[in-house]
Amino acid sequence: MQNVNVRQIFMYSIAILATIAILPAMLSPLLSLPLLAGLRMATAESSEVDLSWYPPKNNSVSSLASAINGTGIYGFIFNSSQTPSSLPYFTYNWCNMPHVRPQEYVKPSSKYSLKYVELIHRHHKRTPYAANTFPVEGYPWDCHDSGLFYYGEPLNPAGNSSAPTYWTVFEDAANPYNGQVGRFAGNCEFPQITREGLNDAWQHGKDLYAVYQEKLGLITNSNDGKAPRGVSFRVSNNVITSQVAGMVINGMFGIINAPTPLLVQPPTIDSLEPTYSCPAASSLKNQYGSGSTNPTWQRHLRDSANLASELDRISGVSPSAPDWHVTWDHYFDNLSARLCHSKPLPCNVTNPSLCIHQDQVNEVFRLGEWEYNWLYRGASNSLAASTASYGVWVGELASHLRAVSKGDHSMVYRHNVGHDGSVSPLLSILQIDEMVWPGMGAEVLFELYEKADGGGWFVRVLWGGQVVRSSSPTLGKMDMVPLERVLAYFDGLVGLHANLIPGKCSAA
Repeated sequence: MQNVNVRQIFMYSIAILATIAILPAMLSPLLSLPLLAGLRMATAESSEVDLSWYPPKNNSVSSLASAINGTGIYGFIFNSSQTPSSLPYFTYNWCNMPHVRPQEYVKPSSKYSLKYVELIHRHHKRTPYAANTFPVEGYPWDCHDSGLFYYGEPLNPAGNSSAPTYWTVFEDAANPYNGQVGRFAGNCEFPQITREGLNDAWQHGKDLYAVYQEKLGLITNSNDGKAPRGVSFRVSNNVITSQVAGMVINGMFGIINAPTPLLVQPPTIDSLEPTYSCPAASSLKNQYGSGSTNPTWQRHLRDSANLASELDRISGVSPSAPDWHVTWDHYFDNLSARLCHSKPLPCNVTNPSLCIHQDQVNEVFRLGEWEYNWLYRGASNSLAASTASYGVWVGELASHLRAVSKGDHSMVYRHNVGHDGSVSPLLSILQIDEMVWPGMGAEVLFELYEKADGGGWFVRVLWGGQVVRSSSPTLGKMDMVPLERVLAYFDGLVGLHANLIPGKCSAA
């Protein structure tokens, strides 16, 4: 009888051990389900982390009362790329946002060695999108002082050379559709990076090189007129990002004639802009954002309806035009583009005495800033929407950080040129404590450090050249956050190599 009991205990033990061995494989499919994805452990590399949404700091930008009833624009700049010397460099400047540059850069302790940098920034200033121009514009906008170069040339091996051709917009008098499409007369594309925006991009590149090559030596010096090894540049399928990238590269390396590749993903799956299909993210945004019946969103439209009526009367925009009246994006883009390029505020084309005034413009800008704060941080489901819509790029970033920490040093610097629709969801995922609408050239930069004597790997994240402060207790002040914690947070939200995102995007 005693022998039988011992034998039974032995068999039970074997069964329990076998169950424990296969349990992870049994649970893995369940943990990948979209509804349970938020409950996952972050990764096997780290302890469990808090993946919850936390509200941003309450401030003037997040206050709808301030947006409707306030005055001014919170000290923000909307009329020049140059921040006055009397103001701190880090002052919000919609026309040319602050970025990393040597004058303000804070170098960490010598115990930390910089191994890798990846940054993403919005393109620089441009003409407005055609959809954001008035039905009839009262004055032209000419771009004769810049060229948008488009041409192909044989490579690998080289062949016949191409002429450096560029586009210039024109209208033929015999075209009966002249003037029937709402846009400025002149020879600009809408949009295109303007001469001033191109120069801002060049300076952006020069400043980055001054920090990461001249000051820190991360990027090797290039003496052959080409970008050094270990450096890459990526753009979206929107050509304005390529217009910026060319200027950034020349500002960094002085490359004039050497062909430099710009990485771009196929337009149906691009993670940078982003353009991959994500119905679930769109569905979430439709619950609290543009076009939704969300009470907060509807209240801000209702409280600003008088302003909309005043601007419609001056601009000629139809009060029934839906795109202009479910968000302040269109008026914001139209008016900010004018002011950034020192153009006058518009007047009614049939009654020139009826003009848009600066106090009206200020309210448009306050409302736009409020909208972005609400869309990407204020709404409680903004984190879920941003995770689904931008999780693939975050997964790519995490894989780059992880690879370097595991000994792959083939890349030391990745540079991404995107859009406000790229930077905003990234800030949302980081749960930045004070959210604003990312202006022209707005930059988020990730630095990966190795601590001396096997002290581990750490991440510093800079927004406009300053350390990011996150509302999430997992991230907090993102100044030398342990890499394993950052990866645990990213992996917990998007999965290893973003493998949770297809499920999140297709969830009902």
